[in-house]
Amino acid sequence: MKLISLGLLAVAMTAASLPSFAADKPLLGLVSIAATEANNVRYINGAKKAAEELGWEVSVVDAAGSADQANSAIQNFAQRGAYAIVDLVFPASSIGAGLDAATQANIPVVTWGGGLGLTVAATNGSGAPIAEPVIQKMIDDLGGKGEVLALTYRTGEVCRNREVLMDKMLEKYPDIKVTKNEVRIPGYFEDGAQYANAWLASHPPGDAKLAIWGCWDDPAIGAIGSLRSQGRDDVLVYGVNGNAQALENIKNGHMTATAWQDSFTEGYNMVKLLGDIKKAGADWKPKAVEVPAVLVAKDTVDEFLKQHPEAAQ
Repeated sequence: MKLISLGLLAVAMTAASLPSFAADKPLLGLVSIAATEANNVRYINGAKKAAEELGWEVSVVDAAGSADQANSAIQNFAQRGAYAIVDLVFPASSIGAGLDAATQANIPVVTWGGGLGLTVAATNGSGAPIAEPVIQKMIDDLGGKGEVLALTYRTGEVCRNREVLMDKMLEKYPDIKVTKNEVRIPGYFEDGAQYANAWLASHPPGDAKLAIWGCWDDPAIGAIGSLRSQGRDDVLVYGVNGNAQALENIKNGHMTATAWQDSFTEGYNMVKLLGDIKKAGADWKPKAVEVPAVLVAKDTVDEFLKQHPEAAQ
């Protein structure tokens, strides 16, 4: 009996000791609107790099454009006792249930492009400031007159803010006519191509100056496929975020310009800020910690890539 008791005690002590390593490692939860989209990937990689330096465990949930899935993921992280949670792109107003669960568990939530609403501690990657330079270039290139196909996405705070900014900037240019189509996540490449096909059919060459604007690069890249298949080189194309495909299309003359978003640095900086947020507790004041965008066009892309070779990865 004594031997059995000792054996059971040894097993119990071993079992108790096994999870201690994981328990000592804070959990960082990332909830992404589209975890395979290039800009999301860069942000996640930046966050993972910072978390690795801090000795944290990282768990990524792809909510695939669904606010319901995002709320469930945040609630799950709250139940697991996460150190902090990062919301990628979902507006704070759409993740109220998740934010409430995190608040009840005293877990800070920060957003990338989701804004500072409700109980969000910090945000960066805000849509409007990043999009402004490329929208202004489109207006300048059109000379204040023409037709624009705008590929939008209103479920995400980032794209919604970029669309609002575009509308505001275009108020001064009544001779620029805009057709809007909302793409899906997933499905943005295909939707961009489909909407471009329909729009091009009613906008033949020579009628007016033409442009296609994507509230991020990927729908515009989908539209480029339609332009190339129809041999249309009369349409200017603009994106936002500056992913590797967009930069390659600018080099090849298929895209006019993009605004490069240094999302790796945004993810890295945000995770590094979390320790300060936790230490401050109730004394923390919510704030934006933005990283400026860089306008990239045909005449600047080569120099840009020399300075930022990582952007082509």
